[in-house]
Amino acid sequence: MAEDNPINQRLATHILKNWGHSVVVAGTGRQTVAAWENEPFDMILMDIQMPEMDGLEATRVIREKEKGTGRHTPIVAMTAHVMDGDRENCLTAGMDEYLSKPIRREELREAIEKLTAS
Repeated sequence: MAEDNPINQRLATHILKNWGHSVVVAGTGRQTVAAWENEPFDMILMDIQMPEMDGLEATRVIREKEKGTGRHTPIVAMTAHVMDGDRENCLTAGMDEYLSKPIRREELREAIEKLTAS
């Protein structure tokens, strides 16, 4: 989970762990890319506004590094950005899904199920 806000980190971590998921938290876009490079993840929950590198740029970097590898990590935008065009900007950057904050458990569950269905 790429999230710089400690309250959002705790809330999302609590929800995800209750559903049986393991969670690695990165507080910046750079930390997110570094964590992704060091271990495979089933999914990344990506905040948009983070220090050092925002979520859009971190997503673009990950997608560029995935080219030619056959690897595709689902990335879900979790953001307070809810203006016209924000969803499209996230999807254009390479994100697979877009959820607005505050986090709603059912929407999060649906996004996880949709993107991890085999």
